[in-house]
Amino acid sequence: MDKLKKVLRGQDTEDRGGLSEVVEASSLSWGTRIKGFVACFAVGILCSLLGTLLLWVPRKGLILFIVFYTFGNIASLGSTIFLMGPMKQLKRMFELTRLIATIVMLLCLVLTLCSAFWWHNKGLALIFCILQSLAMTWYSLSFIPFARDAVKKCFTVCLA
Repeated sequence: MDKLKKVLRGQDTEDRGGLSEVVEASSLSWGTRIKGFVACFAVGILCSLLGTLLLWVPRKGLILFIVFYTFGNIASLGSTIFLMGPMKQLKRMFELTRLIATIVMLLCLVLTLCSAFWWHNKGLALIFCILQSLAMTWYSLSFIPFARDAVKKCFTVCLA
């Protein structure tokens, strides 16, 4: 468990400098981090589910779905900040292995909201929601060792 804590905090691979000591001195305890992660992730899941239920509301249902679904994805993504800290999360998001998934995911988050509120194109907003889900899944799989390779192999076998 201690090794997991060190890996999530990024202590096992980095040199400890003065700034990291200051950040650690003011950081949350491990129990508080877990509670924050669970709460933020639960809010994200709840918003996504609520958005799905609001999809069936007449006239404004699709807009409500897009807003709640996008906010749910942002909250779920933000929940990992409690585990790693904001700077470590940003560094990991833009590592070479997940750079494309991160850019596509963030771009789809923004384009989903733009297509709903500024362009008023519901079909395009729904397409961006689907792409948002796929990008978030691919991004999440990058944190599990060999998960992307397993998914690629599964699709290769299924489509061959």
